[in-house]
Amino acid sequence: MAKVNHPRRVTIREVAAQAGVSVQTVSRVINGHPDVSDETRARVQEVITRLRYRPNGIARSLAAQSSQMLGVVASGFQLFGPAQLLTGIEQQATELGWHLMLQIVDPTKPNDYDRVAANLISQNVEGVIWAYPELTGERERAFHQQIQPHAPIVFLSMGPQPGSAVLNVDNRYGARLATEHLIARGYRHIGIITGPMALWSAQQRKLGWQDALASARLPHRSRQVVEGDWSAASGDAGLMKLIAQFPQLDAVFASNDQMALGVLKAADRLGRRVPGDLGVVGFDDIPESAFFKPALTTVHHELMELGRLAVRELHRVIQAQREGKPATATSLVLQPRLVVRESA
Repeated sequence: MAKVNHPRRVTIREVAAQAGVSVQTVSRVINGHPDVSDETRARVQEVITRLRYRPNGIARSLAAQSSQMLGVVASGFQLFGPAQLLTGIEQQATELGWHLMLQIVDPTKPNDYDRVAANLISQNVEGVIWAYPELTGERERAFHQQIQPHAPIVFLSMGPQPGSAVLNVDNRYGARLATEHLIARGYRHIGIITGPMALWSAQQRKLGWQDALASARLPHRSRQVVEGDWSAASGDAGLMKLIAQFPQLDAVFASNDQMALGVLKAADRLGRRVPGDLGVVGFDDIPESAFFKPALTTVHHELMELGRLAVRELHRVIQAQREGKPATATSLVLQPRLVVRESA
């Protein structure tokens, strides 16, 4: 039988020697410790990459009496927004040396939150990112009470949670930007296709639409509103319903780009020219939006950066706690911006 030669594992001492630093400095770089200069950190990272050094995660955890693991709670990542959040979370976690434990919640099962909390606690996660938006907050508060004694928690893309850090995009401001742009372009009969109204982001975007219309002294009645589910199909159906109940419609704010795509499809089928007969603005700025026909005017927001910030905030708190310093996660809001293209 032929002998299998396994590649020799590079040691932390070899990394330190080639980088010209101590083993302790290499360890600090790996663990994201702040007390390392940018120049030294870059030099150590270059050696780690070149030598393909992989830290022994088990040994690190035992030595530090920690799991080096963060929990992520979500409801799935089929849509653009959640997928962007997870990408940012995963990228930043990898850069800072954290492992992720992903837990998918089934909202149809009342006790699924208890299952998720038990799993996270049993795996000794050191922090939790809640990336499952919900308006009521009841289940979030119950979940928080179970997790908080064991690990700090950060909530993403949802309403304020008393005593907890929430990282968010200013959805209301973004929707106002979108609607004000339509008004500035001369549209006066502006409808909205919202996301699922049980979600904080959907409610905030509707409020931003109302703010802009009220400021311009334009009406905003129930017949100008159709609820969608974030899908292109619901955007298509939404435009048909809006036209049926609000015939003078001349513009639509679609609360995400997928629904805006459906609006464009329905408008084409109806023979309504965009932007001549109908102005359309979306929200998200998905990569494909620039290739819609016509190219979509939309609201850009940094969901990937939001995910990265969540990891950095938890990392800061955990590092401080390891050093015996009091620390709590801080809430923050990112500002979106309008991207003007051809649809309005």
